[in-house]
Amino acid sequence: MDTSFFHSGLFSYVLMPVLIFLARICDVSIGTMRIIFVSKGKRNIAPILGFFEVLIWITAISKIMENLDHYINFVAYAAGFATGNLVGMLIEERLAMGILMIRVFAHEKGNELVQSLSRQGFGATVVEAHGARENIHLIYSIIKRNELANVLDIITSFNPNAFYTIEDVKAVNEGIFTPRKPNSIFPFSNVLRQWRKGK
Repeated sequence: MDTSFFHSGLFSYVLMPVLIFLARICDVSIGTMRIIFVSKGKRNIAPILGFFEVLIWITAISKIMENLDHYINFVAYAAGFATGNLVGMLIEERLAMGILMIRVFAHEKGNELVQSLSRQGFGATVVEAHGARENIHLIYSIIKRNELANVLDIITSFNPNAFYTIEDVKAVNEGIFTPRKPNSIFPFSNVLRQWRKGK
């Protein structure tokens, strides 16, 4: 078998750095998703992602150790790590997994905000509280993360200067949620799903 190509300058200084760069993007992106699944309590998925993350990482680092005199591999490794973090965050944002709690501090008309949220299918609870200067209404709502933009639109339309906080919630029991909508990182998955239903 002719192995001259694998010892050529094209492979050592072009293809190998590109492969290392792509491998780092993959393993860092997988690592980001693994951390997310761990924080969400997805015990079945996280170990599988961890396996592939380490496998890819070992493959990339072994190639660097075999070519320590090719400094471009170090640059590709670092660039892949940085890009992998960005890609991982974009995937995480696209998936929009998890549950959030929104806490709104309303000085007045808290019940109206609750009604506005309820009309859109979002559960909300209002509590009267005492602030530093006056009585206020605390509105709590537990929502799916992919619904955050819609809920914030409702809040800001109610009061553009509304003060609110957002927190992650690990688990919930019962509650009022809008009907679940399929979400995928693949833009054509919904089209494929509809095509299958029509067969």
